[in-house]
Amino acid sequence: MTRIVSAPASLDATTRERLDELLTGSSRTFALTIPLLPEPTRLEVTLAYLLFRVADTLEDATRWDATRRQEELEALARLFETPSAARAVEMAAGWRADPPLDHAGYLELLSELPLVLAASQSLTPASWAIIARHSARTTRGMATFVARAGEGPLRLRDLADLRAYCYTVAGIVGEMLTELFLLGRQQLAGIATELRADASAFGEGLQLVNILKDADADAEEGRRFLPVGADRAGIFEMAFDGLDKASRYCARLEAAGAERGLLASIALPIVLARATLQRVQRLGPGAKLGRVQVAGLLARLHGAIAMGRLAEFVTEKTPAVQT
Repeated sequence: MTRIVSAPASLDATTRERLDELLTGSSRTFALTIPLLPEPTRLEVTLAYLLFRVADTLEDATRWDATRRQEELEALARLFETPSAARAVEMAAGWRADPPLDHAGYLELLSELPLVLAASQSLTPASWAIIARHSARTTRGMATFVARAGEGPLRLRDLADLRAYCYTVAGIVGEMLTELFLLGRQQLAGIATELRADASAFGEGLQLVNILKDADADAEEGRRFLPVGADRAGIFEMAFDGLDKASRYCARLEAAGAERGLLASIALPIVLARATLQRVQRLGPGAKLGRVQVAGLLARLHGAIAMGRLAEFVTEKTPAVQT
């Protein structure tokens, strides 16, 4: 059963192509998974991802001091709450004049904030309300962590702090995506409570995998997401627990009859994250999957969906990947 849509967004082909270019320039992983989604969810999630990436770029602005980063994040949150085309143009111009960092793809996205915001407002009112509310929540949460860190790099104090950070930057994303998935999909109404219960853990698990994988690179830049003295084994356990909940989330969607594209888009990050986490656990930070492994997992994923065995595949503890 497909999603029932009352008023689909109307964007010209040039704008859609530009949004896909911005997605590709911002994230290799999400440029792979988001296009698997059925419309109009694909467009909604593309725009939501780009807006969250704008906030993430401002949080990571290595060329700005903490005060500037906090001010820009607060301004962005206000823009989400009260959209203004003129204000978006003004903000983008300021970022071009004083770039926050040196990543070409992210800077290109910042310059296109007016386009992304306008496209987002072309969505149905219900879709835009979900995206705007959760984007503002995450952006303000990021501003809080920036303010707390002061002029130094972010350093998380303990496991509770780590959980709070992961919820802010990724758990809220899981909650937003869940509301978008539920929108107009009557076949999911019966599992809405269960999906919402696991929504934040879905995002947090993926974020913990990234933190563990990038621990050494972050340390070189002065960031410390892994608290000093924290039990690494315990953090790995937290990450695996998040992925287990994400797998349960995916299995429920399959049982409820969600579209294949929706299942594939959700399952692929889970499978990649689990395989990556196992690799990091074995080889240490910096270990990652190669293209051959990713391609192999993607092929197996599509096979599992076709056979109606996705739940079994995403909960597999040791997915076979070519090394």
